Amino acid sequence: MAPTTPLLDTVNSPADMKKLGLTELRQLADEVRAETIQAVSVTGGHLGAGLGVVELTVALHHVFDTPKDILIWDVGHQAYPHKILTGRRDRIRTLRQGGGLSGFTKRAESEYDPFGAAHAATSISAALGFAVARDQRGEKNKVIAVIGDGSMSAGMAYEAMNNAAHATKDLIVVLNDNDMSIAPPVGGMSAYLARQVSGSAYRSLRKIGRQVAGALPKPLKEAARKAEEYGRGMVTGGTFFEELGFYYVGPIDGHNLEHLVPVLKNVHEMTDKPVLVHVVTQKGHGYAPAENAADKYHGVVKFDVVTGQQSKVPANAPSYQKVFGAELVRQGEKDKRIVAITAAMPSGTSVDMFADRFPDRAFDVGIAEQHAVTFAAGLAADGMKPFAAIYSTFLQRGYDQVVHDVAIQHLPVRFAIDRAGLVGADGPTHAGSFDVGYLGALPGFVIMGAADEAELTHMVATAADIDDRPSAVRYPRGEGTGVGIPDKAEILQIGKGRVVREGNTVAILSFGTRLQESLRAADLLAARGISTTVADARFAKPLDEDLILRLAREHEALITVEEGSVGGFGAFVLHMLADRGALDSGLKIRTLTLPDIFQDQDKPDLMYIQAGLDADGIARAALRALGVDTAKAGLRA
Repeated sequence: MAPTTPLLDTVNSPADMKKLGLTELRQLADEVRAETIQAVSVTGGHLGAGLGVVELTVALHHVFDTPKDILIWDVGHQAYPHKILTGRRDRIRTLRQGGGLSGFTKRAESEYDPFGAAHAATSISAALGFAVARDQRGEKNKVIAVIGDGSMSAGMAYEAMNNAAHATKDLIVVLNDNDMSIAPPVGGMSAYLARQVSGSAYRSLRKIGRQVAGALPKPLKEAARKAEEYGRGMVTGGTFFEELGFYYVGPIDGHNLEHLVPVLKNVHEMTDKPVLVHVVTQKGHGYAPAENAADKYHGVVKFDVVTGQQSKVPANAPSYQKVFGAELVRQGEKDKRIVAITAAMPSGTSVDMFADRFPDRAFDVGIAEQHAVTFAAGLAADGMKPFAAIYSTFLQRGYDQVVHDVAIQHLPVRFAIDRAGLVGADGPTHAGSFDVGYLGALPGFVIMGAADEAELTHMVATAADIDDRPSAVRYPRGEGTGVGIPDKAEILQIGKGRVVREGNTVAILSFGTRLQESLRAADLLAARGISTTVADARFAKPLDEDLILRLAREHEALITVEEGSVGGFGAFVLHMLADRGALDSGLKIRTLTLPDIFQDQDKPDLMYIQAGLDADGIARAALRALGVDTAKAGLRA
């Protein structure tokens, strides 16, 4: 049942909020929170982060003139209340669904989303770009970046802040602090102080003080500056941000509109220096099940609003993440040199399983993929055996470090590349599309793709055994295929694939978890009298050249299949075949990849159908290669 929202029903855009008083704003916040809870209970998604910023969202849209004033949300998973207030309420129950609203901010979706986001720590850099563009045009609109404390562990945020003070005088950064505990206790006194130091009277007094200090001899001038800065810093806690060139305001209670609104109004008038407003919030605020959950309901599936009980369907097989975590623990028990590293995703990558067993050998470095990679390189250089478990989409952020700090030095860092391939509801910003291509370009890298959970077990053990070069094993999100997991993992021969089914007309060479669909495609072809070989490449680098050349020599058509972008496994196979002169015989070859687009969110199975990487799509490609009319063959055109 939809919540009763009489005031929210009158708000079609932020302009409708301008004349609301504090009492009405509090009511509006309550109604937005109820609407957010109800919507996410239907769609699933990121709940805790959005609930934590409801009052902040209401206050920002009340005080500032969006979309003329630029409001940028870091990451964007906390932006559901923002979407509700900016003309998208009627579609809020399509969040993360095929054809529906994105789970993040998206430029193509609304003028109130001036910058798309889904990876952390981009907001300040982007906001600075908007602010400098505004300054170049001589305009006066405000630019606000909202960034969470977790994102502040990423170096990019500080790079932007270091640049900001020199690039513009009119930029507002709102630090949404819901976990770091970098602030003293929040209450009436801190709110009072924040209001005072953001007010014009105090700022005028500071200006007079600086003018007086300017007339002093240099040593006394510097002493006066430091005394004022550190005296205020001792009270408000903002010395660090002042050193970066920001005027610090806070901390203030992010759930108290009586505190938020006056401070934001004061900050709105400040144009002589970039400002950082430190807001303390609670993830999941206002919804008891989220407040009491360990993860504050960061990401949820559909749930019952009254009880908070999530509608999780029992898995038919363990997830790839659990299989990886379990085998990593087994390897860790055999070798004390094995350590695990994750970048703010311990449970998502199952590194938490290793951490539970070996707490001194597991490291969560926060949202800092560049550091994670070079940290792993340092460990490897000194004889340890690091496994860096990082989502494919996030490893992109550490690519320079992979090249310079790992690959060039031939260091045996082992990359566990989670979320390989399409990821469904999280959409294009989180798809693991490019890792095979960007790692395959690096000399000496070993790249493995697990076809199922048993293969993943073997590949984790194989990676642990590789001690002379970097390696990677990639695997998707979600549950496995249900195959039996071996009691003892096998060390695979580097660069050797396997034939799963023998035929003589078409060869399907699969890299990764499309193997099961490749086998089904072979069944479809067999039903039409076409004999098909199916092989599991296992390795994208080094390639099993003997196997691939045999497939090319003994079959009329060769189809490569992968859950990655153009320029990956199929491109490597084509390059090798061309180099070896194997294409001169008239071999019909097709490389099936993810389409050369950024696919919008949908159910993963539907996305793979759209990509032509399901059994029907693979069989259709084989028939077309043979010159068969797929419509007459009874397959999709």
